[in-house]
Amino acid sequence: MKRPNILFIMTDQMAAPILPIHDAASPIKMPNLVRLAERSVVFDAAYCNSPLCAPSRFVLVSGQLPSKIGAYDNAADFPADVPTYAHYLRRLGYHTALSGKMHFCGPDQLHGYEQRLTSDIYPADYGWAVNWDAPEERLSWYHNMASVLQAGPCVRSNQLDFDEEVVFKAQQYLYDHVRSNPEQPFCLTVSMTHPHDPYCIPAEFWNLYEGVDIPLPGQVIDQAEQDAHSQRLLKVIDLWGKTLPEDKIKDARRAYFGACSYIDANIGKLLKTLADCNLAEDTIILFSGDHGDMLGERGLWYKMHWFEMAARVPLLVHAPKRFAARRIGQCVSTMDLLPTLVELAGGQVDADLALDGRSLLSHLKGEGGHDQVLGEYMAEGSIGPLMMIRRGDWKFIYSEQDPLLLFDLRHDPQERENLATSVDHQGLLAEFVDEARTRWDIPAIHRATLASQRRRRLVADALTRGRLKSWDHQPLVDASEQYMRNHIDLDDLERRARYPQV
Repeated sequence: MKRPNILFIMTDQMAAPILPIHDAASPIKMPNLVRLAERSVVFDAAYCNSPLCAPSRFVLVSGQLPSKIGAYDNAADFPADVPTYAHYLRRLGYHTALSGKMHFCGPDQLHGYEQRLTSDIYPADYGWAVNWDAPEERLSWYHNMASVLQAGPCVRSNQLDFDEEVVFKAQQYLYDHVRSNPEQPFCLTVSMTHPHDPYCIPAEFWNLYEGVDIPLPGQVIDQAEQDAHSQRLLKVIDLWGKTLPEDKIKDARRAYFGACSYIDANIGKLLKTLADCNLAEDTIILFSGDHGDMLGERGLWYKMHWFEMAARVPLLVHAPKRFAARRIGQCVSTMDLLPTLVELAGGQVDADLALDGRSLLSHLKGEGGHDQVLGEYMAEGSIGPLMMIRRGDWKFIYSEQDPLLLFDLRHDPQERENLATSVDHQGLLAEFVDEARTRWDIPAIHRATLASQRRRRLVADALTRGRLKSWDHQPLVDASEQYMRNHIDLDDLERRARYPQV
C-alpha cells in the first residue's frame, strides 16, 4: 500500500489567537485557510517550544527541547547527527524536500531533506549569537521599531522576493513529481516568511482592509509595571522610554493582517496545484508556524516571550478520509510533529533515540491525548534560562533571576493577573516550582548556553577574517537538463513535460 503524501505548509511569526480559524470575530481575511480548517483537525492550544525562529524550528524538526540539542538562539549550530522528521521519512521511502525558510545554522543545510528548492532568507552563520557576558549591550542586529514606523503598502520587499520563489518552486516540485515519479511518496515542506516583520505588503492585500476598523492592542501596560523579561525586551527592541504613534501601530497591524491574507492566497495556490495534479486525495496537509507576534499587545512587539500572542501557533491536520473534523482543546506543541509525521507515514520512532515530543495521533483519532507543553528560551532579552510549563488551565513561567509568573488562562485569557503573588495560589505555585527544578538543571543549562555563546562568538569573528566561505544553502540547477536541449529527443521531452500526458 502506498504511503500518503505529506504537504507541510509553514508560516513565520503568525499569531494564532487573532486568526479567523481560532477567533470568529477576527478581521483577518483568510478564506482558503478557513475552508481547509472546516475539514481538518484544528488544535486550539498549540504552542512553539521556544518563541524565536531558529530554536523553534530546530525543535519542530527534531522533536527535542532546545537545551537537548543546543538550540539556544538564532545563531545556534544545529548538529548534523540529530535525527529530524526528514531523516525518518526518508528511511520510509519518502522523497523529502524543503522549499523556503528553516533557518538552519552551521555547515549542514539539509538535515535529512533530500532536496532544498531555495536558499534560506536568513544567514547560516554564527553572527546573531546572544551575549550573556554583556547583557546590557544592545547588539546591532537586534530588532528596532523601524518595522512599525515604516509600516504600510509596498510594491516589493525582500520578504516578497523570497516567498514568491518559495511558492513557485513548491508548485514546480509538485508538477515534476506527477510527471516523473508519481509512485514515490513525498514530504514537501513549504515554509514562507510572511507575516514576519517588516510590516509591509502590496496594495492588493493592504486594500483588503480599506475601511476595516483595525483594532489597537487591547492591553496597554505601563513600562514600569511590566515583568522583568518584558522590560528587557523593550530595551532589546529599542522601545524603552519611548511611545509609538497610534496611526503607525494601526498601519503595522493592517500590514500584518494583509500579510496573513497574502499567506492565504499562497495556500490557495498550493491547494489548487495539488488538485490540478490529482494529488489532493492522497496528500495529508499540515499547517503550522514557528511562533507568533505580540503586535503591540502589552506594549511588546515581535516574539521572545511566553505570552499567548508570541507563543501560540496555528496547527491543523487535513486528512478527511482518515480523521473527522474536530477541535482539540488540549495543550500540544510543534515538538510533537516529528512522532506524528512518522506515524502518519506508517512508521515508528526509534525507541532508543532521544525524543521529547509525543504523537498527536490519538488526538487526531478523537481518543484524547496529552495536555502539556514544555518550553525553553535562552535568547534575546534573557539573562538566564526562561522556562515555561503549559498544562490544563495553567501557564507557569520560571526563571531563577526574575519573579515567577503564573496565569489561569481559562479565566484570564489575556494574562492580566499574575497569580504567583496570590495567597490563594501558593500551593499550586510551589508544585510548579518543584516540578521546574526537578525537570531542569538550570545552572547546567546556563553554563552550557554561556559556553556555546563564547565558542560561537570566537568562531564567527575568526571566519570574518580572510576569504569568506559561506554556509548558506546554494540550490544548484543543471541547465543542460532544462527546457529544450539537443541531446534530448524533442518529442520525448515534450511528452514527459506535459501533464496529463497524452
